[in-house]
Amino acid sequence: MHFKKIAFVLLLSVFIFGCVENEVETAKALLIPAPVNQEFRDGQFVLSSETTIHFEDEFSVAGNFLSEFLKPGLKKTKGVENRISFVKDSTISNPEGYTIEVNPIRIEISASTAQGAFYAVQSLRQLLPAQFETGKFKGKDIAISATIIRDYPQFQYRGMHLDVSRHMFSVDFIKKYIDALAILKMNTFHWHLTDDQGWRIEIKKYPKLQEISAYRDETLIGHYSDQRHQFDGKKYGGFYTQDEIKDIVAYAKKRFVTVIPEIEMPGHAQAAIAAYPELGCTGEQIEVATKWGVFEDIYCPNEKTFTFLEDVLDEVLELFPSTYIHIGGDEAPKTRWKNCEHCQALIKTEGLKDEHELQSYFITKMEKYLNSKGRQIIGWDEILEGGLAPNATVMFWRGTSGAVEAAKAGHNVVMTPTSHCYFDYYQSESEDEPLSIGGFLPLEKVYGFNPIPEELTEEESKYVLGAQGNVWTEYMPTEDQVEYMAFPRLLAMSEVVWLKPENKNYEDFVSRLETFHKRLDALGINYANHLYEIDGNMVSKNDNVFYELKTLTDGKNIRYTLDGSEPDSNSKIYKSQIPITESTMLKAAVFKGKKQLGKTFTQNINFHKAVGAKITIDKTPHKAYTGSGAEGLINGISGSDSRYGDKEWLGFWGEDIEITIDLGEEKEINSIETRFYNGNGQWIYAPLEVEIEIEEEIEKIKLQTNDKNIVEFNLKKELKGKTIKLRIPNYGTIPEGKQGAGNKAWTFIDEIIVN
Repeated sequence: MHFKKIAFVLLLSVFIFGCVENEVETAKALLIPAPVNQEFRDGQFVLSSETTIHFEDEFSVAGNFLSEFLKPGLKKTKGVENRISFVKDSTISNPEGYTIEVNPIRIEISASTAQGAFYAVQSLRQLLPAQFETGKFKGKDIAISATIIRDYPQFQYRGMHLDVSRHMFSVDFIKKYIDALAILKMNTFHWHLTDDQGWRIEIKKYPKLQEISAYRDETLIGHYSDQRHQFDGKKYGGFYTQDEIKDIVAYAKKRFVTVIPEIEMPGHAQAAIAAYPELGCTGEQIEVATKWGVFEDIYCPNEKTFTFLEDVLDEVLELFPSTYIHIGGDEAPKTRWKNCEHCQALIKTEGLKDEHELQSYFITKMEKYLNSKGRQIIGWDEILEGGLAPNATVMFWRGTSGAVEAAKAGHNVVMTPTSHCYFDYYQSESEDEPLSIGGFLPLEKVYGFNPIPEELTEEESKYVLGAQGNVWTEYMPTEDQVEYMAFPRLLAMSEVVWLKPENKNYEDFVSRLETFHKRLDALGINYANHLYEIDGNMVSKNDNVFYELKTLTDGKNIRYTLDGSEPDSNSKIYKSQIPITESTMLKAAVFKGKKQLGKTFTQNINFHKAVGAKITIDKTPHKAYTGSGAEGLINGISGSDSRYGDKEWLGFWGEDIEITIDLGEEKEINSIETRFYNGNGQWIYAPLEVEIEIEEEIEKIKLQTNDKNIVEFNLKKELKGKTIKLRIPNYGTIPEGKQGAGNKAWTFIDEIIVN
């Protein structure tokens, strides 16, 4: 048996892990994702200039990675003690599992595969000082507490996505992104390479894809929902050469990250059709899209299109060895197909029911082609519409109900619902957050995600391969902003897909994350730090209302004021719920000693007549947008003007709702106000009218949307009553030509203010 033996001269500063019990806990707290099992023993291993690394050729990727990480200096030696050894252990059944044993004599890494050994190195890496990440750490010996880690993942698919079509990023950044996945034991990089706004992969047989499809004339400024749309007037684009792609794929392979390319079809094809108009149903010249959204020009299911796509895929397959090829399949409007003589004739010839079955025909044809090449397709959940291709794996983004259906039918699924996995959503309620597509997805909600729907049996749950975080870049023009939106939510997702739900603990994760920030700093990652933000909630108790405050991290104080002044180190320390009896401007901040950490939290509380009343809704809010529950509609706190997904907005999908407010006693009412979000780009439509009933007196009021993001409802009338009913009809089906056409519209409602 041949071993490579390498010893490193390590000039390292003192960094002792675990001479006493509480320090041992600190050592454990460093790992993200947390290991399945970790036990601590007496003693410690001292990493020094005499430490050697021993590994078989089979573990050369992991061994060489560790060798490079532990530089700067090295010398060869034959030492048998004070060594790090890699050992093959065929009894470790999970191919990605590993064991690390640290004792005073050696560190022994055991795995049955090279991938398991690599993940062991990533855990060992996290037990060392964060300064190692810079490659410039110098100093004295390092002591690591004796411990045994036995670890393996829950899911086989642990992914992160990146859209480079809306905004493109450098090869160096793509590698940095992959490096981050590797340290967190994520094994899949879903690379979204084509869309309406840009084609980013070189296809040599079709040079116009590089000349035309890769560039748009200008880019939308501001949010899609803003009216009127404005543009920057600057040409934008680029593409990755095949040599660059080969380099990235090889780089990822050395980190056990599989790169899955996405080539969108039949929708999101406007950039390709701009270069080759014959691929569309009209044959007319169109331009690469300059704004976001869903567009009617999609691939026409004719022989020219299928030849084009097969040729493209042939080149894609040469670049990407992944079993899966992602073919999109989402958001494909059927308008062009409905008005296309060829498409209608094809529907009749093939005995198809409608355009949805025509999409299934399209996807099945491409699946057969890829299957003939030894590959499998994966696509967004719209590929279910009209019937699922036989061997397809489905990536679910529109909730979980379809995933349950697919898994029960024996299809593999990957979970990536908007509710928990879309990292282009806002992660904080702070008004100075960078512009995002909308929605609200804080760190805790990501961490709380369970990829296995509760409706599945244990046997059916085996079809859930795992989960994935998505980063769509319409509103992320820079690499720094991609990092800000992805981190630390990516860290939470890594633990979601590594640990079983019963082994997760959010408070423990937060304490580890606070330490891990130092590693992110050393890696030069521009993460969002919301650990020192304050979360506030209004609560009712015994006909009284109180405001409660909390922050994520331990060992700090919250100080607050109620007069609108800025809190400082002399302000009152929050110890229990604050009674609220009148309209108030509350301000609070987290302090460690006299130093303020993070930003000041501000909450305006409007103490109107319905605050603390009883409220019921005849429908349950969609589980992705439950806000603060029904009580949140009358808690005195209004939602954000710039987003629909924060905890003060409630979302309902395709349902009429009736809200009943019981004031407890008859009161004089002078006005009733509320607001509806109207972000049509996100499938959200304000109702066209609202009906109010107070003691059998009914008022119907029509609303004027006028393309505004916020539509206000205001009834000013002198009334008297104990019970208020609001009947709010859903907008209905989204019309053709709009984003989400054919789908049910969302209704989002804010605080109901009664004065």
